[in-house]
Amino acid sequence: MTTSPLPRTGGRILVDQLVAQGCDRIFTVPGESFLAVLDALHDTPEIDLVVCRQEGGVGFMACADGAMTGRPGVAFVTRGPGATNASIGVHVAMQDSQPMVLFIGDVDRGTKDREAFQEIDFPAMFAPVAKWAAKIDDARRIPEYIARAWNVAMSGRPGPVVLALPEDMLLDEVVAVDRNWVGRVAQNFCSTPIASLLDHLQDAKAPVAIVGGAGWDSWTANHFGRWSERLGIPTIAAFRRQDAIPNQSSVYAGNLGYGPNPALVKRIKDADLLLIVGPRLGEATTDGYTLITPIHPDQLLIHVHPDPDELNRTYECDVAICAGMREFSYMMEGWEVPWPKWTSGTEAHAEYLAWSTPAPRDGVTLDLGQCVAAMREQLPADSIICNGAGNYSGWWHRYWRYAGPGTQLAPTAGAMGYGVPAATAAALRHPDRTVVALAGDGCFLMNGQELATAVAHGANMLVLVIDNSGYGTIRMHQEREYPDRVSGTRLQNPDFAALGRAYGCWAETVETTADFAPSLARAMAQPGVRLLHLKTDIEQITAGTTLSAVTANAKKAAPK
Repeated sequence: MTTSPLPRTGGRILVDQLVAQGCDRIFTVPGESFLAVLDALHDTPEIDLVVCRQEGGVGFMACADGAMTGRPGVAFVTRGPGATNASIGVHVAMQDSQPMVLFIGDVDRGTKDREAFQEIDFPAMFAPVAKWAAKIDDARRIPEYIARAWNVAMSGRPGPVVLALPEDMLLDEVVAVDRNWVGRVAQNFCSTPIASLLDHLQDAKAPVAIVGGAGWDSWTANHFGRWSERLGIPTIAAFRRQDAIPNQSSVYAGNLGYGPNPALVKRIKDADLLLIVGPRLGEATTDGYTLITPIHPDQLLIHVHPDPDELNRTYECDVAICAGMREFSYMMEGWEVPWPKWTSGTEAHAEYLAWSTPAPRDGVTLDLGQCVAAMREQLPADSIICNGAGNYSGWWHRYWRYAGPGTQLAPTAGAMGYGVPAATAAALRHPDRTVVALAGDGCFLMNGQELATAVAHGANMLVLVIDNSGYGTIRMHQEREYPDRVSGTRLQNPDFAALGRAYGCWAETVETTADFAPSLARAMAQPGVRLLHLKTDIEQITAGTTLSAVTANAKKAAPK
């Protein structure tokens, strides 16, 4: 980085700051409000500009990229419709604790507060769903704002930052002093709560650890995993954090969320000590705050989290430790003290292996459990599995075995349409890895147009569209609440294989279990983007039950 004494446009200054912060990729749908930035990028080969087809895809790609790198994923969109479309990515990045910076081209400073064309008060709009939202009115201060944005996005609990860029500010020619690269601030901690943690562990008869979430990465997984294996403590992944530690770990016990292993639920309920390292203990992980209750008189709760505002926010902590995940896990593994030992970790892992082994289902034309088994046989263990929201994802959550951090991209916010954009970002970030996008028929058509982006940028990835002609999750809830009264949840779908070919993908349709493994092998032999259209029966609603069983149970429970 060099600091030029010569005037530069705001657009040029901004791009120079992105280079200084190590930004090597931007996701965008172009807008006339930030043409000065696009012009500066023309002369900046250090940054790959990924042009997308809708701002929702832009936001999802940026937050997925941030999740993979630990540095902010970067998105640029225009004002009004561009920003509102991209807001879903900001919401996901916030709930998923992922570093991201969204830049929004804004109206000229001279026309603000007149409800000018596509004008929105972006700091006000994004304040509830971002860590920080601001507008840069002075081009001289661009370096300050960018350095602060990177720091805020990465420090403590990672999350999104939104910066609005008035169009005329980007055209101003000024002298600005560049800022240096900003790293994540290390978060060490005092020994007092650690001593309390040790005391409680030594007294515990049935402890469990729940891991994942804010700041969790490969370094953390390696050190914490070795520590938990040394103690034999069952280690459980929070909702959609199944890659927190390698699933082959001798103490990995499975994941919480929707439809968890009943044996795992019992183990949580029987635990006398809960060691929470990273998760917020949100609604999905805790089954609506019932599996683990905010006040837990029969269990000790030790919560380790990088954000002090999260500790004791919802859950009463017996020991609260504000620490970075890296620093905490490194200290725990290296601390030479008489740690206790349990056998429950290996027992819990055996329960997980049994739960995650799919048995063939009689009378099912296309058995998704056996499809996942075939994928486990044919795909590398470190494949990156990306999915949006829907019951279809439960088959992979239960039966796929994740190899460790960086192998799962799945929104804890439950956003549909995430799978294809996230897989596109993953394929561009890791061109040497196998990347799989999972999408239900409803989920796919929310951002399926990003297949055009994936093809245009030479992505190498597999897309599975699971088609049961319905909004499956909503249908399941509908049958529970209003059995046999189907309304608004049926879908009329296109030929997804033909649609994939129209985008330039290799594609096939699969309708039987026997056809899946050969089709998968043919797909994996192809370069570029490959799509398999899996036509399934909505009766097989989840990996744990059928739709008719849901309806029957609802009728039994209904008041007479």
